[in-house]
Amino acid sequence: MTSRYSTILSYIVSLLVPLALIGIALRILLSPLYFTVEYNMPYFPADEYGFTKEDRLLWAPYAVEYLVNSADISYLGDLKFEDGSPLYDERELSHMLDVKNVVRGALQVWVGSLAILALLAFFAWREKWIPEYINALRRGGWWMIGLAISLGLISAAGILLNPDIFFQFFAAFHHLFFEGDSWLFYYSDTLIRLFPIRFWQDAFLAAAVIALGGGLGLALGLKPRS
Repeated sequence: MTSRYSTILSYIVSLLVPLALIGIALRILLSPLYFTVEYNMPYFPADEYGFTKEDRLLWAPYAVEYLVNSADISYLGDLKFEDGSPLYDERELSHMLDVKNVVRGALQVWVGSLAILALLAFFAWREKWIPEYINALRRGGWWMIGLAISLGLISAAGILLNPDIFFQFFAAFHHLFFEGDSWLFYYSDTLIRLFPIRFWQDAFLAAAVIALGGGLGLALGLKPRS
């Protein structure tokens, strides 16, 4: 293989590394591990409308599981409180359907990035440009470090300095993936009671830490090749 083509492919590898690492972070956050730890944090805000920690641990798994399973929206729509009233209203259900579509697309990109990285690794071995492939992984790790630090700083600033800093980022994120203000809810709505803004601040910070760990592992753990 010519040096030109191996260089082009090596930069494709570098671009895929952040996608793969962010995907790993997303998949971890979509497991019971994250919300279980988060709800047990002493600083996590109480629900002024009455949800206890036990209530959150009861209802949150349904929302998270819905995002990664193959069920339709009735999986959430059929949930009811003890008095028979629905857990979610129609607007919340509509938003959760939108979120599921976004999550599904993100996970497909993640799996695709892993598959292409594996395919390019095999191609690099067969065409004898493994050194370029290793260097590309290291370069992608450095790119991930930069992205993770930026995301972490935004989340930390929102927690420690001014909540509006994170909310502006959070709003821009939603405008990128959702139409209009379909993601805005009342504080009394179930989605906000289960997942207040602090939940998302910590989620983005956790994703940054996980991705940063992966980036550091590649950037510093792999030796440069020539």
